[in-house]
Amino acid sequence: MESVDVALLTMNSARMLRECINSIYKNIKVNNLIVVDGYSTDGTADIVNEFQQKYGNVIFVQEKGTRGSARQSAIQLVKSDWFVFVDSDVILSKNWFAEAVKLVKDDVGAVWGIEIWSVLQGRKILKMFERVTLKIFEKRGGTHDLLVRRKTVEDIKIPFKLHTYEDGYIKDWIGKKGYKVLGVYEPYCIHYRPEEVWTARKHVEFMVSDLKYAVHRPALLLSYAFYSLIVGYQIVFSRLKH
Repeated sequence: MESVDVALLTMNSARMLRECINSIYKNIKVNNLIVVDGYSTDGTADIVNEFQQKYGNVIFVQEKGTRGSARQSAIQLVKSDWFVFVDSDVILSKNWFAEAVKLVKDDVGAVWGIEIWSVLQGRKILKMFERVTLKIFEKRGGTHDLLVRRKTVEDIKIPFKLHTYEDGYIKDWIGKKGYKVLGVYEPYCIHYRPEEVWTARKHVEFMVSDLKYAVHRPALLLSYAFYSLIVGYQIVFSRLKH
């Protein structure tokens, strides 16, 4: 696997975008970087242009839609036999691409590297978090750092309404094609969630938006309760620190 396209969705992503893209070019053999932007107003486009000036292989498109429609647009622009979805607020682990390629077999359609919340690095709870996160991936999917065999999704039609759980739709689609979707500890990505998520109000908003999908996957409910405990712990920890 010489090089792959990388699909990156952005919407006012300037906070971590430069670090994210640097980690992509450092750890993946990039054919084209495909950026699907939701008309950002925070300098995201300027940061993307920096990398176009440096590497000359950035495809930048803008659309008003959902995550589902943005991922659909990205897939339609992919030309390489394999490609990678990367979220705009993650940092890829060292040698991410080399580690992911080791897992590619004839029956593998995608490889997902576990996401590790940045605030949990070095914490005793991290190992438990990782185990729960992999269990969630098995039921829900994830696109934080997902290597995908293009032919498994080239005919996919992601419902426009899916602004969340579009990752689950993609995982299920690949599975129905008869391919495995692997969730693994190595490679991985560090997820730098925004400060606003570490508030009770914002966490409740996220939970409410997810519950209408999670009720159809009951095994997720207990896992989300565990995540809620972590968020509560982080809120208390942050207040004590200040």
